[in-house]
Formats: sequence, C-alpha cells, structure tokens
Amino acid sequence: MTAPAGGAREVLRLQGITRRFGPVLANDGIDLVLREGEIVALLGENGAGKTTLMNILFGHYAADAGTVSVCGRPLPPGRPGAALAAGVGMVHQHFTLADNLTVAENIVLGTRPLWRPGLGLAQASVRISALARDFGLAVEPTARVGSLTVGERQRVEILKALFRDARILILDEPTAVLTPQESEALFATLKRMVARGLSIIFISHKLKEVLAVADRVVVLRQGRVVGEAQAAGTDRGRLAELMVGAAIREARVAPAAAAGAELLRLEGVATAPAGAAPGLRGVDLVLQAGTITAIAGVSGNGQAALAALVAGLVLPTAGRLLVDGTVPARWAPRAALAAGIGRIPEDRHREGAIADFDLVENAILERYSVLTRAGLLSWKGARDWAARIIAAYDVRTPSADLPIRLLSGGNMQKLILGRVLEAGPRIILANQPTRGLDVGATAFVHGRLVAARDAGAAVLLISEDLDEALGLADRVHVMARGRLSPGFGRGQASAADLGLWMSGEAFAEEAHAA
Repeated sequence: MTAPAGGAREVLRLQGITRRFGPVLANDGIDLVLREGEIVALLGENGAGKTTLMNILFGHYAADAGTVSVCGRPLPPGRPGAALAAGVGMVHQHFTLADNLTVAENIVLGTRPLWRPGLGLAQASVRISALARDFGLAVEPTARVGSLTVGERQRVEILKALFRDARILILDEPTAVLTPQESEALFATLKRMVARGLSIIFISHKLKEVLAVADRVVVLRQGRVVGEAQAAGTDRGRLAELMVGAAIREARVAPAAAAGAELLRLEGVATAPAGAAPGLRGVDLVLQAGTITAIAGVSGNGQAALAALVAGLVLPTAGRLLVDGTVPARWAPRAALAAGIGRIPEDRHREGAIADFDLVENAILERYSVLTRAGLLSWKGARDWAARIIAAYDVRTPSADLPIRLLSGGNMQKLILGRVLEAGPRIILANQPTRGLDVGATAFVHGRLVAARDAGAAVLLISEDLDEALGLADRVHVMARGRLSPGFGRGQASAADLGLWMSGEAFAEEAHAA
C-alpha cells in the first residue's frame, strides 16, 4: 500500500485511553491517531488490549480515562449509536447477520425510525448495488444471506458499514474465515476504499497480511503502545519481537519419521445436518499414530460435524467409525475419553470453558476421575494441575481463583490447550487450536503439537489457516459442503491448489472427470 501524504487530515484520535476490569489493566494510557486514506494495522499478543481499545472506540465500553475524537469532535463514551453517527463502522470476525433475511433487509435493519412505515427496500437496493459496484463487493441485494458463501457474507458486513456512511472502518481478523482467493479480493476492496478517502484499522495475527495491506503498524503490549512503524520499513521478525518482547523462533516441522499404527478410521461416514450447517457426506479418513492430519476449509463446511463425531457427540447415520480397528459398542463422549481422545473445541466460550468457574475448576474439566479418590475430589491435586498448566502455557492471570470469563480470549485458549495436551492423549482433536493466539503463543502451540506427534500421538488438526495446515501437517485434506478431498502429502499442494478445493471448484471438476 502507498502511505498517505504526511499532511493527510486526521480523522481519529484516541488519547490517554485507560480501562480496568477489576485487577486487570487492559488499556494503559494509549494514544492512537488515524488519518484520512490510511490503513493502520493494530497488532499485539493475547491480552495486549486490542479488543478492549476497539470496543471503547466503538462505544461498547466507556474508558476510565482518556478521550476519543472523530474529525476533531469528541465522541461520547459508551454509546455505539454515537460512534455510528460519527461515521465509525466495525466488522467483527464473527458476523452478525440473519440467515433468513435478504442482503438488503440485513443492511437496512436499524437504519430507519420505528415509526416510519416500511423498510424502503427498493430504494435501498439501488444504493446497495451502487456501493457494491463502486467498491468491488459483488453481492445480490435480494439474495438470502443463508445461501451466501462466507466471503459474500463478509461483503454484506462491509456494505452494512458503508450504507451507514462509515468513513472509519474497523476490521477484526477479516481474513480468518476466507480462502486465499477471497483474501486477495478483500485486499483489492480495501485499496479502493482508501483511494476514496476511507480510513481503516486492520486487526490481524497474520503478519504477512499486515505488511501487505497496511500503511502503518501500531503494536500493543500489556495494554500500552510499545512500537509504531511504517509497514514498508519493517519486517515480520521485528513486528513479532515488538509484540512479545523477545525474538520469536517459529517451529520448523520435519516430516514424520514414519506413520504408526492406525488409531481411528472413518469409512463412508455420513452425519445428519445441524440446522443450516451441513453434515458429513461419505467421508473416508484415517488417523495414524505419529502423524498430523490437517483438515483445511472455510468455516461451516462440515468441520463441526467431523469434530463432533470424533469427540463422540454425534453418531454416523451411514458408514462406520473404527477405533483401533474395532467399531465401538457405544460411541459417546465417555467412550472417546476412554479411547484417549483429547479435544480442543472450536468455540472456547460455549464448549471449552464454563464462564463463571475459576481457572482451577476449568482446568480439571474431563479429569475428575483422575483427581478423585473414594468419591472425593483432591483440591490440592486440582490446584497443582492448574498451576502446572498456567506456568507451562504462560496463561496471563493475577490469580487462578478468577472466573475464566475475565481472561482474554487468547489466555482462555491457552488454558484449554494445556488442559488437553498435558494429559498426554493418544489422539488429539485440535479444532482451531491457535485461533486468537499471538505469534509467540502460536509458535509454542505448534511446537507442542509436533512434540505430541513425535511422541506417537495422532493429531487431527482442523484449521482455517492454510499456512498453519500446510506448515504442520504430514497430510492435508480439504472439507467443503460436507465432503472431504483426497489427502495431499507434504509439498504436494499449494495454498492456491487447496483454495480451489475450499471453494468447491475442484470437487466439481473431480465429479465431472468421473
């Protein structure tokens, strides 16, 4: 990207922003400036304060101290409506769209007074089409959102902000659920936006993307700004070092020495759909000891069904699941645990933790039998177990007695990772294991997964990050619409090749050839 001229107009200023959550100091006197036609990338390790800062800007939180001004005018604290009126739009990583409504209906909702009859959809659709054309956000206003791809849904979220005349756009992990081709299209859209004078705050853990799209990079650590640089004058190593305060050594993954015994097999497995989410469709898969098998794909294409099946949460409607060469008499979560399957769930909030339980209580979930004698739980053993995880996985917390909901998402994820990996499972179901983790924590987790593989575990890695899948896995499959692609050995497929399978194009070509 080309940096805006030094005299570009200032459109946003955050000054002295401070925010506490009980004993946790999330933001500590943060200053940030954004100029017209500029993309500023906001980086930071887990718990650095990025999300809190953006929630203050957008009005979800009120700062304890400091001010926010847009185009020189103070923004009232704690009022999202005031932020929207001032031209601030935010696109969250997890979209907030109603599947049963059309694109136009989703975009118009909340923009008209309740007393005014009708939604004015005809006029709105004309404007939506014009915005889509101007910014390269191809989408049909009359289409049902439930029928759209993930990339198209993201375009709708961006159009929602543009429809409200946003001049400042906050993008939170915008490429986390996109194929490589969709990410390239998004970057082209961002270039059109800044060329028209919009200003963007881009939050991402993908340093390669940050350097490709941003003009300037601001780095937070422990709630403070610790560095700022022009993207053109820095590199990934320097940014990673600023984020965590030390040089980062990325895991170098050698291929598995040799595949071991078959631990789990799926033969022609199908499962029932769960609402709008597809089930599995004739899936064949083998997990062997001492290997990492990755499942790549855009979220919502059957990965949840696969993870639920392996964890014993659903049963096949067709086909067979075999553990150690045998069909289990009764497949259920207890049977999966007994078979040595450790589960890192995709949704840490809904499935991985109990929000009001403290860290000790969350650390011993699924380990009660190990810590119980004569029906009594050993709280000393539980505290020792939690302390071991907190220390080994660098879980940032002032106390193990805090409710886990007070941790940042990344620190919550690290506790869950430690809970699973420290137990030494035979099969590791790692569903988005580094989602929300900074570059240092990600490298640490990758190292632990590889170490588990080398110790003989079979790792099933479900990831939306193609770099992660290609970098770690001994074999990669792609899942799209409930179907599983053939497996590709290390180096046999590029990110672009896998992107074609992710979009469904390669499945169609395979079916046509057959």
